[in-house]
Amino acid sequence: MLLRKTKMAEGVAKPQRDPPQGMEPFDRGALSEEQQAKLNQFKVQTRLGNERYLREHPEVSCMVSGFLSDVLAKKPENIREFAAEYFRNPELPDQVRKEVAAQEEKKRIAAQAKKRL
Repeated sequence: MLLRKTKMAEGVAKPQRDPPQGMEPFDRGALSEEQQAKLNQFKVQTRLGNERYLREHPEVSCMVSGFLSDVLAKKPENIREFAAEYFRNPELPDQVRKEVAAQEEKKRIAAQAKKRL
């Protein structure tokens, strides 16, 4: 994600667009233009790192999707208590391992089918 920048008299670049999606709006008076540009770059790099981590750890996606599926199916009145019980479940690691293995098998089969074409 690149930022368009304009040169100012002091030689400091000023961000010319809104902050990345999900980020707080820029408070133009709190930081110098240089500090704001560095902060925005840090936010972008952090987001890229987070996305990379999630791609490398499919178990996170399995846990989150399993949790959300259960929430939508069971519609608990106390979501915090439900979440605590869900993630304390001693069977969760085995369930996640099985789901990750199933997803990897689907990917393997899809890759083989693609090679045949």
